[in-house]
Amino acid sequence: MIKRHASAIGHALDGLIWAVKNQPNYKIHIFLVILSVLGGVIFRVSYVEWIAIMITALMGIIIEAINTAVEKLGDAIDTNFNQNIKIAKDVSAGAMLLYATGAMIVAMVIFVPKIIILFF
Repeated sequence: MIKRHASAIGHALDGLIWAVKNQPNYKIHIFLVILSVLGGVIFRVSYVEWIAIMITALMGIIIEAINTAVEKLGDAIDTNFNQNIKIAKDVSAGAMLLYATGAMIVAMVIFVPKIIILFF
């Protein structure tokens, strides 16, 4: 049983490594996570703000992973135009867009007031 779980974890890590190496959006997410963590350290955000930053960062990577999986699966099923695959890919991309909008709002709520204080 432990061997089977270890194998599953290995496959999961293989997938994440592949995504980081091959999908430009992962590099953007990682950069933004690092930027958020640095901002949190520099501005000494509260415990609750750290929780919001970490949940938001993790959710972005999770949603991007699901979006990537939907896209790759759609491409594997049919390389020709398929309306159902297009809808699946568009909905998946839409989920990422909603997340990105929410993440930007979270970042603005946390960091903009702290940045404004620097100038006034």
